[in-house]
Amino acid sequence: MVEPLQGASRPQHDDEISLVDLAVTFLKRRRVFYVVFILVTFVGAAYAIFAPEKYEYVTLAKLAEKSSGEYIEEPSAVIAELESLWLPDLQANYHAENDRSLPFGITAKNPENTGLVRIVSEASESAGAIVEEAHRELVERLELQQARAVSTLRNSLERQIVSLDSTIEILEGGQNTGEAIASAVETQLSLEADLEALAPFETLVISRQSGTSTGPAGSLIIVLAGLLGLMAGVFLAFFAEFIGLVRSQVAGE
Repeated sequence: MVEPLQGASRPQHDDEISLVDLAVTFLKRRRVFYVVFILVTFVGAAYAIFAPEKYEYVTLAKLAEKSSGEYIEEPSAVIAELESLWLPDLQANYHAENDRSLPFGITAKNPENTGLVRIVSEASESAGAIVEEAHRELVERLELQQARAVSTLRNSLERQIVSLDSTIEILEGGQNTGEAIASAVETQLSLEADLEALAPFETLVISRQSGTSTGPAGSLIIVLAGLLGLMAGVFLAFFAEFIGLVRSQVAGE
């Protein structure tokens, strides 16, 4: 019976890669790693230092309100019209006048359970005047629409009150009309209260600049750039070795 040889090892496969091989490959292509790492980190640091700081500009407006606490126009409908109609018009007009797009974005929201319209832009301080002009234009269009809605409702209430006046005068000349007169007077008083309680549209603030800049801090950008440079450098170092081996094999054939 043949006994196995002492110290026999498992067969080695040509396609197996050890950590030593990886380390040797990396050291061989370390210059690629250094170049990529330094370049990416430098670009990130330059961006963090020289990129203009951005601030948040906020405009707040309160929609016209009825006596019942309801709003003459639903806030969701106002936001939808602002985003789908007025904002595209504003962007198109700016592009036509300046031959370029607005250098910032504009979003509009309605804080839950409020009648507020919140218009927000994020831009550099140098663009603050343009932001204010754009926000003011949107608020003016909103104010005009709200004024029309208030006027329409006010006219409707006034017509109903005048109509009830005529009805009460007619009833006063009849017999057994006391209950009808009381009901008409009660309705008239309710309409007059609604008319008095109408709260018009109100602009609370236009393009208020935040006290601190938005976005990540410069130190965070530099750290992220370093991590990105590290990963990109390692990948490109091994990729460069792969390209070199392919060229060597093609040249050998």
